[in-house]
Amino acid sequence: MLILDPRQSKRTSAGIAGRMHTRFTVEKARDIRHTLKRLWDYFKVEKRELFITFLLIVVSGILGISVPFLIGKAVDAIFPGELSVEFAKLKIIVWILLSIYIFDNVLTFLQEYIVAGIAQRVVYNLREGLFEKLQLLPIMFFDIHTHGEIMSRLTNDIEEVSTTISQTTVQLMTSTVNIVGSLFMMLYLSPIMTAASLITIPMVYFLTKFIAGKTKQFFMNQQKTLGQLNGHIEETIAGIHVVKAFNNESKVIGEFKKRNDILRDVGVKAQIWSGYIMPLMNVINNFGFGVIAILGGMLAVKGSISIGVIASFISYSKQFTRPLNELANTFNTLQSGIAGAERVFEILDEQEERKDEKDAVEINGIRGEVEFKNVSFEYEKGEPVLKDVSFKVDAGTNIALVGPTGAGKTTIVNLLTGFYEIEKGEILIDGINIRDYRKDSLRKIFGMVLQDTYLFSGTIKENIRYGRLDATDEEVERAAVLARADDYIGKLPMGYGTCLTEGGTNLSQGQRQLLAISRAILADPSILILDEATSSVDTRTELKIQEAMVKLMKNRTTFIIAHRLSTIRDADIIMVINKGQIVEAGSHEKLLENQGHYYELYRSQFVNRSI
Repeated sequence: MLILDPRQSKRTSAGIAGRMHTRFTVEKARDIRHTLKRLWDYFKVEKRELFITFLLIVVSGILGISVPFLIGKAVDAIFPGELSVEFAKLKIIVWILLSIYIFDNVLTFLQEYIVAGIAQRVVYNLREGLFEKLQLLPIMFFDIHTHGEIMSRLTNDIEEVSTTISQTTVQLMTSTVNIVGSLFMMLYLSPIMTAASLITIPMVYFLTKFIAGKTKQFFMNQQKTLGQLNGHIEETIAGIHVVKAFNNESKVIGEFKKRNDILRDVGVKAQIWSGYIMPLMNVINNFGFGVIAILGGMLAVKGSISIGVIASFISYSKQFTRPLNELANTFNTLQSGIAGAERVFEILDEQEERKDEKDAVEINGIRGEVEFKNVSFEYEKGEPVLKDVSFKVDAGTNIALVGPTGAGKTTIVNLLTGFYEIEKGEILIDGINIRDYRKDSLRKIFGMVLQDTYLFSGTIKENIRYGRLDATDEEVERAAVLARADDYIGKLPMGYGTCLTEGGTNLSQGQRQLLAISRAILADPSILILDEATSSVDTRTELKIQEAMVKLMKNRTTFIIAHRLSTIRDADIIMVINKGQIVEAGSHEKLLENQGHYYELYRSQFVNRSI
């Protein structure tokens, strides 16, 4: 155990090197049935609307199935066996057919209207669930996924699901009703001709199965490649200043073209294979119609059936095979939707942040004593970033963490705040394991100012108030004054009402940093974390901020991560991290006297100065 006391320091041996790097492998869902079953869970809340839609489809199907039968009767009325046409009977049949067509169109409109609502509500719930899931995922998930990839799943993949639901729900129900109804009427008219027409079904089945197997993989690759392309676009736009500064426009254009070419090739293959099915289905159907026509003609010559029955049967045969074609075509549409749904479910299946223990407690009256007990952490198995780290910080102590890049400084802070979960050891605050605190309560005691400042689109006042949403305007402005941000805010045309673009890009990096510091001051935290908090401001502004920080850090436990050693000379304790271990700790003067790691770091920055 390392007890951090300003009056003493202790050196330990260096440990194994840790790397701030990780890889993440997603195991993609490949089970269509499982994916459809999960989608059905979202449809369950729409049972009433689905039932109404199904009833409308059944009625519409019955009307549609009656049309060929009536057409057959009309044909027999024109050729009744005598020379005269039965005009009265024909007139009645025509009026009935006209009424059926009008009523059927009304029913079709109602079906589409209801299903459109179902699709939007299902996708709404899916999108909402995905966004809520993203809020529950650990920080590590976002460290290893590009923003564009995540956005692609929230937009493109869910939109693919929406399109699939809208296009296939009614189609599947209608096709099922038409197939069953047509088959029944075909058996009623002529069992022999029905048996002949069914020879095409095995051909349709094997054709659909073969093409579906090909298109499924292509559509999966298409969605995956689209996500990667979106990631590249998002990254390029976010870093456009760097791209232009280093004249790398041609490079990013080349990378975009390469990814776009891959997406084009995969998309072409997916569309070509899905396009094969309709021409081939037409060949099979025409073959079936030929068989029916030949057999029907033979039966008519023998007097077994009338010409009207042949006309009705051919219509029923088309009604029977057309839904099979549509189902086959719909299956290709389903491939794209299922591919999108699988990618959404992958995120929904991600492991969330650790849940609070059942007996977790609220943090009240925190003092700020922090203790690490034999804490180890690794991103990749066998490559520890922290190894058996132990130290104790008294309440109100200012502790600076220094060391080379990748030594584990930021990891210590991420473990303390609960952003990462430790594999071994304990972290205590006021003598209680942080696992025993409610996580939302734990996060409230921390105030953070990070090196990479992020501001949301909105006014300056709203961005500062993000630190404490119930703060008054006076408290917001007081925090800005303490952070020395009030000087430049007052010079802006709209003052605190000035609207910021996403990320605050219409402010300088230093101005954004001052707003982040204002936000932390407003939060009034018990434990303060400053990760290179003044790295983006000029020396004069830095001195002003440090004056404000002295007031802010008073009576607060403060962790300061800094590479510029001049900013942490007055820290109570300076802890040197190297290769995942604490190699020495103490005051600035004491560490210089020891002439150890800190001494070498200090010399490297002030080689031309007197120490």
